[in-house]
Amino acid sequence: MPKRSNASPPERLDLAGIRFIEVTPETRGCFEDLFEQPSAPKYCWCMAWRYSGREHIDSDEKKRLMMARIDAGTPVGIVAELAGKPVGWCSVAPRETYRRLSKQQDDGEAGLWSIVCFYVPRSLRGGGLASALLDAAIDHAFAKGAHIIEAYPVDEASPSYRFMGFRDMFAGRGFYETGMAGSRRHVMRLER
Repeated sequence: MPKRSNASPPERLDLAGIRFIEVTPETRGCFEDLFEQPSAPKYCWCMAWRYSGREHIDSDEKKRLMMARIDAGTPVGIVAELAGKPVGWCSVAPRETYRRLSKQQDDGEAGLWSIVCFYVPRSLRGGGLASALLDAAIDHAFAKGAHIIEAYPVDEASPSYRFMGFRDMFAGRGFYETGMAGSRRHVMRLER
């Protein structure tokens, strides 16, 4: 990945060259490669919103738990790949594969998928990759049988939870707000 200073404009990607890959036992290496890159979120392995059985676990255990999910065929998300290299991630999966995401959550709803996390390397932020990941995540969830997609984005000025995406990005794709999860996260839905 090319490095850039904070004053440099974001690198513009040729979005036509990006492939989106579902993380499966066969493609998990792509996911591992992305999370093992410098500055990647290997401290969490996208387990923050998933059941672990324990509240505090180290990074190696998080990776082991995530790989066990993938190897068991549990949907976990999609990776963006450009020129054969992983460049981004979106956690999109059936809501029942996550721990409780909001107080108003109705666990009796069927066909509901959640989008809970994005990872785009700092050098690629602002270049349209998060939006492309969101579009691919929406297509992926509906293709896998989702009737409703729920997300928990924040406002751009939010000091935390920014990895969950920004409210306007979801609203621009037809997501509508159904409430709040805490003081910062908007609960938003898209139905087809």
